[in-house]
Amino acid sequence: MTMTDLHTGDSPFARRRRLLLDWMRSQGGGVAVLATAPERARNRDNQYAYRHDSDFYYLTGFSEPGAWLILVAGAQDRAILCCMGKHPEREIWDGVRWGPEAAATHFGFDEAHDSERLDDLLPGLLVGAERVFAVLSGAQGTDLAPRLQRWTAAAAGLSRGARALPVHWTDLSEIIAEMRLFKDVAELDTMRRAAAISARGHVRAMQAAYPGCHEYELEAELLYTFRKSGAQSVAYDSIVAAGANACVLHHRAGHAVARDGDLILIDAGCELDGYASDITRTFPVNGRFTGPQRALYDIVLEAQREAALRATPAFDFNAGHDAAVRILTQGMLDLGLIAGTLDNAIERGAYQRFYMHRTGHWLGMDVHDVGAYREAAAKIGQRPWRKLAPGMVLTIEPGIYVRPSEDVREEFWNIGIRIEDDAIVTDAGAELITRGVPVDPQAIEALMQEAAG
Repeated sequence: MTMTDLHTGDSPFARRRRLLLDWMRSQGGGVAVLATAPERARNRDNQYAYRHDSDFYYLTGFSEPGAWLILVAGAQDRAILCCMGKHPEREIWDGVRWGPEAAATHFGFDEAHDSERLDDLLPGLLVGAERVFAVLSGAQGTDLAPRLQRWTAAAAGLSRGARALPVHWTDLSEIIAEMRLFKDVAELDTMRRAAAISARGHVRAMQAAYPGCHEYELEAELLYTFRKSGAQSVAYDSIVAAGANACVLHHRAGHAVARDGDLILIDAGCELDGYASDITRTFPVNGRFTGPQRALYDIVLEAQREAALRATPAFDFNAGHDAAVRILTQGMLDLGLIAGTLDNAIERGAYQRFYMHRTGHWLGMDVHDVGAYREAAAKIGQRPWRKLAPGMVLTIEPGIYVRPSEDVREEFWNIGIRIEDDAIVTDAGAELITRGVPVDPQAIEALMQEAAG
């Protein structure tokens, strides 16, 4: 999307606001209030790098702090932005702000106001409203609830005898999550570009690896590539794990040294224009898999292939996980990591000793994105897994992690392997958008040998 597209009333953000307003009207109408994320202090007078709230950005395209979105679903719909006012002195220190007037025009709002006027504006809008809609769950709901109470109390004072307090309070979390679960054309284009950048970062890290390198060195290669390619940030703290550290699922890049013969597991992705990517690759630091490493790697790769075949509208969300578990469990049985029959080993969860997480999750503006994994049902215990549909995006990431143990052959000790790709669900099957970095073990070895030579 170009900057010019945001001027039009037909931008993706404006379309999403209209969809939400239509849904609000179907619920009886009323006023929706959403806040973006607050700034957070890192230490003393130093702030963490600011990142907007995902729901807020999804509906506005506006990324400055201190902003609010108000939607009025009534006789005449209104989309109102409240944002920080122009402040020439502060802008010398913190950068130029949009300000209400320019923001209203550029981002396609019916009107915009200084956020300092929010307490004056909201009570009048709430007088006579059928419902108040807001994100009432989580930290945002906790922060917002006292302000909503003050605004409705102030609305009562303005009502002059008319019905003032909203009849219903409605949480927007689920409906916005449902909207975000299905990506539109603009979102998918951004996610493909984010995936391509992240893949380049992984390739660079593979080519930079050598026996004796530190985990933080490879993290630096990722960060360099992400930022140089235009990504604004990492989507999550990068996992760079050498040797035994690969068996720690969320190991952060540290000072550990990759020794000759070690595998390195990198789980990293960039965030581009508000959208995450998420890739994991595992590779030998010296450019050659050992026999035990290759045996486990091939099992994980086959599990991923089988899971990817089920990332289509013909299957539900859990089908890929079930397929991966069967492949992984059979592989563990074949290598003597566990004992028993396949069905029995799955039934008693024997595989969970070496594979303790699920095979994927939704991906979007958040790396673990919003959206229900199960269908709605009358009884909680009867909720089936959700059928996949075009426009959904998920990760496919099986793994095996073998820690030292007396009942495990030593040749498999401290081998941790995960292979992860991002998949767009289409009618034709899964579109794996992160294959810009190789996954085939021979292709990985060739890439690393090429860099070494």
